[in-house]
Amino acid sequence: MERDIIINFSPFETRLAILEEDKLVELWVERPENERMVGDIYKGEVKAVFPGMQAAFIDIGTEKNAFLHLSDITQPKKLDILEEFPKRKRKKTHSKIEELLKKDQKILVQVIKEPMGTKGARVTTSLSLAGRYVVLAPGENHIAVSRRINEYEEKKRLKKIVSELKPESFGLIVRTVARGKEKKDFRSDIKALTKLWGRIKKKADKKKAPELLHQDIGMVFSVMRDLLSPQVRDVVIDSKKEFKRIHSYLRVIAPAMRSKIKLYSKDIPIFDFYNIESQIDRMLERKVWIKKGAYIVIDQTEAMVTIDVNTGRYVGKSDQPSTILQANLEAAKEIARQIRLRDIGGLIIIDFIDMDSKEDRRRVYDEFRTALKADRSKFSLLPISDFGLVEMTRERVRPSLIFTLSDPCPVCGGSGRILSLQTMAQKIERWFKRAKSLSAQKDYRLVASPELTRILTWGRKSRIRNLERELRLKIEVEENDEISLDSFKIFTEGDLEVTDKFKSK
Repeated sequence: MERDIIINFSPFETRLAILEEDKLVELWVERPENERMVGDIYKGEVKAVFPGMQAAFIDIGTEKNAFLHLSDITQPKKLDILEEFPKRKRKKTHSKIEELLKKDQKILVQVIKEPMGTKGARVTTSLSLAGRYVVLAPGENHIAVSRRINEYEEKKRLKKIVSELKPESFGLIVRTVARGKEKKDFRSDIKALTKLWGRIKKKADKKKAPELLHQDIGMVFSVMRDLLSPQVRDVVIDSKKEFKRIHSYLRVIAPAMRSKIKLYSKDIPIFDFYNIESQIDRMLERKVWIKKGAYIVIDQTEAMVTIDVNTGRYVGKSDQPSTILQANLEAAKEIARQIRLRDIGGLIIIDFIDMDSKEDRRRVYDEFRTALKADRSKFSLLPISDFGLVEMTRERVRPSLIFTLSDPCPVCGGSGRILSLQTMAQKIERWFKRAKSLSAQKDYRLVASPELTRILTWGRKSRIRNLERELRLKIEVEENDEISLDSFKIFTEGDLEVTDKFKSK
């Protein structure tokens, strides 16, 4: 399926949207305070080993110690990058974490899960470096091909190519975008990655723990590296500076793809033009309407996510079992999209409308499983029960978008969520940019909570002053204790409220 990648840059936030048939299917948000850590490699120090948990906590220099489980520890011969294991221990297979790790021990680890809530990052000792066409695994010896390359002959051809190029004491995984590539494409990729590993190793030998040895490329560049393929129609960027940086990056890793990069120059905000902003607003709602009046309700907690399917106004034109089946089939496709879009991970329980027929339950299950295949994240799915329940787990690498963009509600005691102050500040910035593109009005008065106005006006180079300079507007900011944290009001001369006039639609 053809897709477009739309990228919105601002000083305090970068957003990347993936569209399939003009419908938002993935959204990535990166802010200075929560830059991604996945892929970063550290020289860490073991701070505590817990035999009961079969886990250890590693100081990598971040606010919270990283979590290392036994299952994420490689065999000693591969973990022995810093020669911490005596030779007699290398012959043993690891069965207990206390036999492998000791307090104050220095080891190399790589982040595989972002910090979430009160938990630190999750790390592994199985290090890997991702290139455009291959992933290099130091200390391994295997060769593998992406499971998304299904053609047997192509798998065989790619495996033969990388077998001839594989450096000693390194494993290689051929990536999906390598389909159809030739030997010369892999040679430069492998050479660059082995050089990178050499630099990391030298730095590890010199530096004291804790130390960041290698920081993986940022969100935008990683998406270019991992997802830019012939299936991508256009990559549209609204920043001339970032357009040039991405163009230069692609000149090195994928020269043939540079023609897909387009600079957006219209006055209207880029996410408005591509109808993304309104889709994001709907994504943040608890209730999602689907075809013919049916709807689903999504409730997210840190422990699990529950999704309930309701017929709503959908009564159908035939008998009740057929109506229920059709509602469940539509819901199955939308639930798969919402899981991917909201980046929901961990345990998910889906309550489809009860179906008496085993054949109907099988059809809904098959529809759901098929729809999930578009998702790049790994998932595990149990068959639908007699009660219409489906249990599944989905790989969780980073916090769900709802936790990135919102905070616990201070009024209801944390059972609900409201848009965070940072998210609200970004919404206000986009409001004024939208107003500038659609109106000749120059003077505005913004009314918001004291907490939100502090974020907008803090510092010499405050967001409001930047907006005034960039858009040539005059914005008066007024605090109001009675206005909620997740709302604001904007007025023009004569106290005419125009808040709703330039909201995303």
